[in-house]
Amino acid sequence: MNSVNRPVKNILFLTGFFILLIGLVSCEQGPASFAFNGQTMGTTYHITVVKGDKQPPSALSQSEIDELLLEVNASFSTYIDSSEVSTLNLYKGIEGQSKTPEFVELLEEAQRINLLTGGAYDITVGPLVNLWGFGPSFKEDDIPSNELIEQALSNVGFDSISIDADNGLVRKLKPEVYVDFSSIAKGYGVDQLADFIESKGYSNYMVEIGGEMRVNGHNPKGTRWRIAIEKPESSTRAIHKIIHITDIAMATSGDYRNFFLKDGVRFSHTINPKTGKPVRHNLASVTVLNESAATADALATAFMVLGEKKGYDLAMKRELPVFFLVKQRDGFNELMTPAFKNLIEDYES
Repeated sequence: MNSVNRPVKNILFLTGFFILLIGLVSCEQGPASFAFNGQTMGTTYHITVVKGDKQPPSALSQSEIDELLLEVNASFSTYIDSSEVSTLNLYKGIEGQSKTPEFVELLEEAQRINLLTGGAYDITVGPLVNLWGFGPSFKEDDIPSNELIEQALSNVGFDSISIDADNGLVRKLKPEVYVDFSSIAKGYGVDQLADFIESKGYSNYMVEIGGEMRVNGHNPKGTRWRIAIEKPESSTRAIHKIIHITDIAMATSGDYRNFFLKDGVRFSHTINPKTGKPVRHNLASVTVLNESAATADALATAFMVLGEKKGYDLAMKRELPVFFLVKQRDGFNELMTPAFKNLIEDYES
């Protein structure tokens, strides 16, 4: 009988989210701020906005926020058959499909990160994610055969997608190519909400969807936003490190919540698009800072694929702000790039 530690399959997990709430509820909110909360993308969102002298709370409404998130889902959710990504996936031809500028833009960003990471990040990995049981359709925990893995791998690769940005056309060069934005959509949703809030004239806010977030300005106390990084353990939820950040987006990825055990072997939900199999390394979690939450979201996934050695080397080469937690026998070893250290105020828990 399988031992399962996966409360929800193929939902974007809230890495570090409960820790975020500790910081927000205990010390961030107050009379100088107002908040919005709700559900989206199979998880929850939380927004805290610091009131200005000129903007009344009515300048932002729950209905506008929810409508914006519905629009994001209408483009990128694989759970909605009529979404832009689902219509692309369901189509088995190779003719170009007309897509919105937002869809094309995010697809191009995914392609850029694919090239930046040497193929470690690949949103066409969907067939493998589904094969291993972490996709939209429920599947019993099982290890697929090498034959099935090779078959799925034949339809994986960004070189099987053609993007005509000028005309808004996306074409699959292989009919069975399956695109999955789940590793970047939460971050994109955060960016859309943050841009919307700024368009209303607010400059001090925190936006979070399922653990991915973007903060700007200061919290109600007039200081940087207090955010905690979760200790990457599946059996408990605890703080590993508290940092103070501002004017930046943050995303964390880890394999300690979404996995299954088979015959005593642990299989992560993070699939290597080159091998077609779950990653096998000691990297427990990775946190990325970036101006864009979408970019941070995607990069965090890429670093989880690369592992601690290749990931750290790439982060150093590209001067990226990244924080790695690596599993050791007696706990976790921290690897922090200089770029990450320069953007935070560090507070040990």
